[in-house]
Amino acid sequence: MGIFNLKSKYKPAWDQWKAIERITSYFDAWNKFNTLWWVTGSWKTFTMANIIKNLDKPTLIIAHNKTLAAQLAQEFKEFFPDNAVHYFVSYYDYYQPEAYVKKTDTYIEKEATINEEIDRLRHAATQDLLTRKDVIIVASVSCIYWLWDVSTYKEQSFELEVWRDYIIEDLMKKLVSLQYRRATMDFKPWEFQVMWDLVEIWPPSSETVYSLEFWWDELSDINRRNYLTWEVYENYQKIDIFPAKHTVATKDRIEWIIPKIKKELEEMLKVFEWDALKTERLKTKVEYDIEMMSEVWYVNWIENYSMYIDWREKWDPPSTLIHYFWDDFLTIVDESHMTMSQIWAMYAWDRSRKENLVENAFRLPSALENRPLKFDEFMNLQKKMLFVSATPSEFEIKHSSDRPQEFFDFDLTKWKFWEDSETCRIVPQVIRPTWLLDPKIIVRDMEFMIDDIMNNISEIEEKNERMLITTLTKRSSEELTDYLKENWVNVSYLHSEIDTIERLEILKNLREWKIDVIVWVNLLREGLDLPEVSKIAIVDAEKQWFLRSETSLIQIVWRAARNSKWEVIMYSKSVDWVPKISPAMQNTIDLTECRRAIQKDFNDKNWITPKTIFSSIKSIWLKWKKKDYANIDEKTLEKELTRLQIEMDVAAWNMDYEKAAEIRDEILHLKKWKKKPKK
Repeated sequence: MGIFNLKSKYKPAWDQWKAIERITSYFDAWNKFNTLWWVTGSWKTFTMANIIKNLDKPTLIIAHNKTLAAQLAQEFKEFFPDNAVHYFVSYYDYYQPEAYVKKTDTYIEKEATINEEIDRLRHAATQDLLTRKDVIIVASVSCIYWLWDVSTYKEQSFELEVWRDYIIEDLMKKLVSLQYRRATMDFKPWEFQVMWDLVEIWPPSSETVYSLEFWWDELSDINRRNYLTWEVYENYQKIDIFPAKHTVATKDRIEWIIPKIKKELEEMLKVFEWDALKTERLKTKVEYDIEMMSEVWYVNWIENYSMYIDWREKWDPPSTLIHYFWDDFLTIVDESHMTMSQIWAMYAWDRSRKENLVENAFRLPSALENRPLKFDEFMNLQKKMLFVSATPSEFEIKHSSDRPQEFFDFDLTKWKFWEDSETCRIVPQVIRPTWLLDPKIIVRDMEFMIDDIMNNISEIEEKNERMLITTLTKRSSEELTDYLKENWVNVSYLHSEIDTIERLEILKNLREWKIDVIVWVNLLREGLDLPEVSKIAIVDAEKQWFLRSETSLIQIVWRAARNSKWEVIMYSKSVDWVPKISPAMQNTIDLTECRRAIQKDFNDKNWITPKTIFSSIKSIWLKWKKKDYANIDEKTLEKELTRLQIEMDVAAWNMDYEKAAEIRDEILHLKKWKKKPKK
């Protein structure tokens, strides 16, 4: 019996079973890279779970945003209730990276608010990776950022066992050295308290407390209890105590690195000796850090000296979550067409920001080594890697084939060749367990778009169905919405200037039959469930840019993957009365028709009639809300505006359009405050 116990009331359906068997056999044959090429609604998460069970190895699943990672973590916890499934993302609720804007001579100090619950989940993930093998970690791309060296982290941990002698005062000193604090009024995680012969420790990875009972110096009992009700859950013979933080260094190591930091400081002061401002700036900042580390072995943002703490050289990769895994593990990259590009971009963005700080004497050059992994470093750490995408990019194709040159100009319609090829490890999953087909795609002339859209709206209203219309610009979405409203259509528009809460409410209203049509610009989030939508209209489909690329068109087409009657209409400008078809349109049409033919043939052979799957409408809860800037001065408002603009640019660069839209909402809200007259 393996280490993973998959529990589900479902069994793999036809295409799922084939995909699971093929991918498992590819990995068993020592093929390092494979790709699962799935269609929306084909339950790819269940396929991934079965592959994990078959390979029976610790698994890292990487998603391109926190929301998707949280959704995946919840699903895998349901599939593997007896195993350790963890959620590992950035633990900042609020994060302002240290930066310097040379043009305006503005220094932005690093600020952060840590989410204690996410911090607990991160500690639970690293501790389980070091103590057991049946571990699944669902992470965002933050897993490639520097994390305390695993050997140092393990060296700091210690064991407590019943019937052994311990001096309580020494135990307290040990806990303090691991950054635990002695509790005062309120007992919280990474704290301890001593009550006569009872010592209680609250590990950072747990929601419960370890209670240690002593008989003189002998540890007589260890149990785990609820810190409020005192209910005892479990008794132990021995336990491991891990550091309270992922950034704990010993006194010996701090004493070893301080001379190296001082030496680097002296070298940099010589570089800036003709600039008194930069000399004093760097000297003050670094000497303060050295003094704090000398006294308490720690300083805020100690990670800027991670190269010395980890005993690394400049060319060595940083320690990350990946280094905590066992020697042989599986990596699954979800939505790999987006996630891999994020991983590729992280190092360059981080480097450019920190080089600016170093050049202007805010940090030592060693701070550059507090960084994410370079792309080649990330790839070199992989043992087995599964790319999961509905629209795999050239990168996945290249790495999942022994002869990739055959597939750079591949024809997606040659499906049988892909299935039978011995050199290609791109495994299709085409048949949905719901048996729904890919949509019919119709290309029509833009000149008659309005009349045609009105006819389609009348048709969906008669059938009590819904429709999505996507345009390229905010202005065109608003103008089309106004026209439809003038013609008594119950319609609303969506674009980046719509507040996040309002945006989600509009989608909810569509599902609750309060509106019939949504006109939208930016791509809706992957995994959106809108079974009521039976028609999608794509305006300006022939345009050649990212919102009309092949990947974008396929994602748009699959926004209505839950309806058995779904249909997609592409509106394109005509040439000699024939609608123009771009290469992206043609590839999307060919792929969709190919898949639809395979799905229909399967249904016909098995006497299956697909039906629309209506899911329950869930309440929308959102913690994000606008900040109150009423009592903030003008200079602080400018600083906040600069920070938000930097964050929005980063989100847009990483193609996280939902996050960029949220930040855009906040920027617009802040600008309104700036325009208000002062009292």
